[in-house]
Amino acid sequence: MRKVGIMGGTFNPIHNGHLTLAKEAFKQFNLDEVLFMPCGVPYMKADQKVESGQIRAEMTALAIQDIPAFTLSTIEIKQQGNTYTYETLEYLKNLNPDTEYFFIVGADSLFHMTKWRYPERIFANCCILAAVRDDKTIVDMERQIRKLKREYNAEIQLLQITCMDISSSDIRRKVNTGASIEHEVPESVRDYIEKKGLYR
Repeated sequence: MRKVGIMGGTFNPIHNGHLTLAKEAFKQFNLDEVLFMPCGVPYMKADQKVESGQIRAEMTALAIQDIPAFTLSTIEIKQQGNTYTYETLEYLKNLNPDTEYFFIVGADSLFHMTKWRYPERIFANCCILAAVRDDKTIVDMERQIRKLKREYNAEIQLLQITCMDISSSDIRRKVNTGASIEHEVPESVRDYIEKKGLYR
C-alpha cells in the first residue's frame, strides 16, 4: 500500500506553518507523498473574501515546487459548488484502492470534524494525523481521540510538531497594513502576493 498524506486547506495564502506540518507528517509517518489540496468553494468561510481557486493553487504550487514529495492536487478547485472532504476521500479511494490516505489536520480541526459533512465517511476512508498544537493539551487531544474512536471507529494518530504562530488571516492583515511577512511564507509566495497586489 502506498501511503499518501492529504494537506487540505483554503491556502489563502499558504504559509510556512502548512509546509512544516506536512514535512513532519511525511517524516514521522514515512509517507510516500503529500498532496496539497486547496479547497474549492470553502462553505465554512462563506462570510470571508477568499481568492479564486486558481490564485490559491498557483501560490501553493510555488510554495512546494522545490520539494519532490509534495504534489499539488486541483481535484477540489475544479469542482462546481461546495466541496466536501468525504466526497474527495471517497473519490480518491475508488481511484486508488491500493493507497492508504492520511488526512493531516491541526488540533483545532480535530475538535470540529464532527460538524463537517458526513464525518463517519471521512473517518472510514483515511487515518487522521492530528498535530499537537494551538491551545489544546495532550490530555485534551487524547480525550477527543478516544471519543472519536468510540463513536466513529476513527483511526487517529498524534503528530508531534513545534508550534508555529502563523495564520493566513494574520498574513492577510499584515499585507494590508504594509507589515513584513518575510518569515511567514516562502519567498516565491511573497513575491507572487506582491506582484498580484493581493490582500490590499
